[in-house]
Amino acid sequence: MTSRVRSTLRQVHLWMGLTVGALFALLSLTGSALVFYIEIDQAIHPAIQMEAPAPGWSSPVWDRALATGRSRWTDPAGTWSLEATEQGGAIPARYYPPSNGHVHHVPRKMVWFSADGTGILRAEPWGGYLMSWLYELHMALLAGEIGSQIVGWSGFAMLVLLVSGIIVWWPRGSWRKALAFKRNAVPIRRLRDLHKLSGVWSMVLLFILVGTGALLALPTVKTQLLTAAITTPDKLPDPQSTASRGQQIAVSKALAAAHRAVPGARLAFIDVPGVGSKPFRMRVQLPGDPHSRFPSSFIFIDQYSGAVLAVHDVRRGNAATTTAKWIRVLHDGSVAGLSTRILAVILGLVPLGLFVTGLLHWRRRRAARAQSHKTGRFS
Repeated sequence: MTSRVRSTLRQVHLWMGLTVGALFALLSLTGSALVFYIEIDQAIHPAIQMEAPAPGWSSPVWDRALATGRSRWTDPAGTWSLEATEQGGAIPARYYPPSNGHVHHVPRKMVWFSADGTGILRAEPWGGYLMSWLYELHMALLAGEIGSQIVGWSGFAMLVLLVSGIIVWWPRGSWRKALAFKRNAVPIRRLRDLHKLSGVWSMVLLFILVGTGALLALPTVKTQLLTAAITTPDKLPDPQSTASRGQQIAVSKALAAAHRAVPGARLAFIDVPGVGSKPFRMRVQLPGDPHSRFPSSFIFIDQYSGAVLAVHDVRRGNAATTTAKWIRVLHDGSVAGLSTRILAVILGLVPLGLFVTGLLHWRRRRAARAQSHKTGRFS
């Protein structure tokens, strides 16, 4: 690589670092806070902390919780999502009022039921409390769908920033010298060494963090890339109940049908439809699925007859579907449990360090050049 090309890349890296790098630092910092999202939220709100066994497939608690929720939010077209946690205690849920189909950005209500399902311990709008506000800041910059697009496409710019940094750093001589940190050097050299070594040693993990984040923010692009690289991922079924009106069956009956269909599944979410033709949807974890909270398999149950309409078993998916199920766990650090979650927290702090050290190094260089010009002018 010629000196001119390297100099151009250095300028590209510099100005991307001062612009995109600031957004990179913000998203990574909020991402670190979200790694332990549930634990932090519970610590902030002790009212939802209680000792109680987790309800299983046949528990009557689900029907009681749904009845409690519907007695407060009475719109028959509203839908519910009840979360089955392994920890037990309060039952987290989401209430979605009727929407135009853009479920992720409707003003949903977050609800926590008592362990027996008969009471509401807490109810807050999504985005109206600290951790959900941080989530929206991280995923969409508090700007809805437009913000998600900005986050996603800026993620690809961040990949360019990382790659340009490695190219600019790549040693032309001794690797030992390139990887050394000179403690006794002048401050501007120590800043440069701290910046480059932080980037070099975290590069692979940062690349995974940024790449998976961009794909999560841009699901359509994710599907297109998987299709181009592997094959089209299996489409999630969208079955309809056999009738559009009638008496909805109990949650317990729908759960029993789902459990009979896939007896080895672990329950994660129960999505309860409102009036209409939508079915119950059970989100479940099957052996080999890496994400315990948001697994990739689903069971669809007719909300009037209790018949099993479809099963989306991620184990039977093609190579693209199998690849896609690893994206979220690689991004949130849950891939190998507590150790990788802690690593994800630490890794999320690195871009802030890179931005600060890069900014300070740039300012010191500008000051040094200004002083040099001044000295030369008046000498």
